[in-house]
Amino acid sequence: MRNAWEALADTTRREILNILKKGELSAGDIYDYFDITKPSLSHHLSVLKQANLVKADKRGQSIIYSLNLKGLNEVSNYIRGLKK
Repeated sequence: MRNAWEALADTTRREILNILKKGELSAGDIYDYFDITKPSLSHHLSVLKQANLVKADKRGQSIIYSLNLKGLNEVSNYIRGLKK
């Protein structure tokens, strides 16, 4: 869970998650939303993937990113558990 909190601590990574709410996108499509370098975006996507918050599927020459609902549910369930 620690990686998830580190991933969520960054505003760019939270914005990537918000963008992916609309559906899966390639790294290039996600890049169009930001004013950052491609290596920086790649790092953010890698952190989100390592935290199990996004999935990355290789399709031909592209990598398609989508939300990992299982990982997001784990974070959500943890937060809900704090309310009890």
